[in-house]
Formats: sequence, structure tokens, C-alpha cells
Amino acid sequence: MLKTIMRLLWVSLGAMTALGLALLFTKPPASPFLLASLGGSTIFLFGLTRAPAAQPRALFGGHLISALSGIVCYQLFNDALWVYLLAEVIALCLLLLTQTVHPPAGANPLIMIQAHAGFSNLILVVLVGVTTLAVVAAIWSRLTPGKSIHYPVKWNEHSPPSKDWSVWE
Repeated sequence: MLKTIMRLLWVSLGAMTALGLALLFTKPPASPFLLASLGGSTIFLFGLTRAPAAQPRALFGGHLISALSGIVCYQLFNDALWVYLLAEVIALCLLLLTQTVHPPAGANPLIMIQAHAGFSNLILVVLVGVTTLAVVAAIWSRLTPGKSIHYPVKWNEHSPPSKDWSVWE
């Protein structure tokens, strides 16, 4: 029981450090739309470290592709309801086809449209935030006492592992 509590405290401190730095670097008052997806990514990186969806391919690919989908759709069509739906479906299809599914990034198209985000946000907010989380997760996992497996477990792991992701046969 004590070991579990200590692990939870360690993971929590790492998650708090990573998310705190990411938010500091992305300046949340200027970019509050990033909060939701970074929070979900923090759960994956510190709570589900070995999951394919937590690995760099999915983390970076998922966030960048989904955010770009929302930004492009907003820039082309503004923020009507159908634009939100289009951006989300485009992101879903691209993430599945590229095997870069990172569930928290699924919020990005909606967030980017709601925030009326521009292309600069892709680098200045999304990439900076995700990179900060990944770097802290990599360092933190190496500081974890007695841990032999570190983040990232596999840099280019596909998420999902196969393209057999639908209910169709």
C-alpha cells in the first residue's frame, strides 16, 4: 500500500511539473484553449506511459494533425457547427490513416475553432506544449527510483498498432 501511495505521489508530482511548465511556456491566459488537450496528454504520459497512444509518434502526430485540422477548417470556413464536425472527422480519418491516434488530441479541432486559432498557434502553443510534456516525461521517467523502462518506450510505435480499427470486416 505504501509503495502504491509513493508511486502515485511521484507520478502526480511529475504530471504537475510537466503540465505546469507547458502552461508556463504557452502562457495560458493568451492560449487557454490548449488546456484541455494537454491535461489529457499528461494523464497518458504519466499514467499510461507504455501505451502506444502515449508514445512520441502518437503524441506529436496526434496533436499536430488534429490542431492543424481545426485551424485549417476555421481559416477556410469560420466557426459554424458544420465546420466543427468537418474538422473533427478530418482529424479522425487522418489520425487513423497515419496511425497517430492520441485520444486527448481529439479535442484539438474543436478547441482550435472555438479559439479562432491561427497557424502560429500550431508551433507557438501546440508544439511547445507537447514538446514540454514529452521532455519532462522522458526526464522524469529516468529519475524514477527502481524503474527499468523509461519514456518513450518506443519512439515510432503505431497507435493503433494496426489499421484494423473499424467494425467492418
